[in-house]
Amino acid sequence: QVQLVESGGGLVQAGGSLRLSCEASGGIFSSYFMGWFRQVSGKVREFVAATAWSGGNTYYADSVKGRFTISVDNAKNTVNLQMNNLKPEDTAVYYCAAKNNPRPNIRTIITPTYDYWGQGTQVTVSS
Repeated sequence: QVQLVESGGGLVQAGGSLRLSCEASGGIFSSYFMGWFRQVSGKVREFVAATAWSGGNTYYADSVKGRFTISVDNAKNTVNLQMNNLKPEDTAVYYCAAKNNPRPNIRTIITPTYDYWGQGTQVTVSS
């Protein structure tokens, strides 16, 4: 049973940084594609970043490009999201997601059609 557990959320001032981690277990993740999404209450869940667990291209939403970095730590079995220069509009619940497909097409990368989801971690950026 695949499980994803996020951590690292919190309250930070605008311009600050946070590092989210997603610990993955219960699967052979070398064949998975991993993503981060975020959701504000009452709004749709939106794509943030994604990458193949085994490495290769990374994908980012335009709103976070140049500020956020997604990475995989094989030693710790985690997918991380380094968030720099945070803005109040980055405030949301952030979710880690896993897709059992190492090479999905771009449409499925950026839509919340992943197979497994974490419980989410709150990120609040104050102005």
